[in-house]
Amino acid sequence: MKKFNIPHNFEFTSIITLYAQWIREGKLKVNSDWNRDLKIKFTLQDPCNIVRKTWGELMADDLRFVIKTIVGEENFVDMIPCGTNNFCCGGGGGALQAGLPEQRRAYGKVKFDQIIKTGANYVFAPCHNCHGQMEDIGEFYGGNYHVVHIWTIMCLAMGVLGENERAYLGPDLAKVGL
Repeated sequence: MKKFNIPHNFEFTSIITLYAQWIREGKLKVNSDWNRDLKIKFTLQDPCNIVRKTWGELMADDLRFVIKTIVGEENFVDMIPCGTNNFCCGGGGGALQAGLPEQRRAYGKVKFDQIIKTGANYVFAPCHNCHGQMEDIGEFYGGNYHVVHIWTIMCLAMGVLGENERAYLGPDLAKVGL
């Protein structure tokens, strides 16, 4: 709309930006106490579309703020490089559904190695393509990590994650808060 100068009276935003805003305003009551003693390590995939192609470092910063708030700053391990310089997972742009798993996995090996270097038990994937790709390369290359959505761990941090919503969590988190 901006590119073609089309009049409008709304603004595009992301749920991540809203999570960060609501946490800062105290509207989302989250904390990382559940992970204080467990010390489960988390890392983050910076999705191409919302970080590198759209909101840039502002989105990368909001993602990290939300994640550190819900898992504990000491339990977050950033990938190197990160933010707008992070590597693509290799699953976006239709690659995950394109039927060329050998090529996609070969490209994704860079991301797999990057995840493994963090030593994290869990990878946050704010993008569904990234989520599917990182699960696949983890299984294919023998990674010992779980891929999670922000909302799942946010619910855990609010004490409202139900038993039926824990299916893809590892045994270290499956019973937390029940």
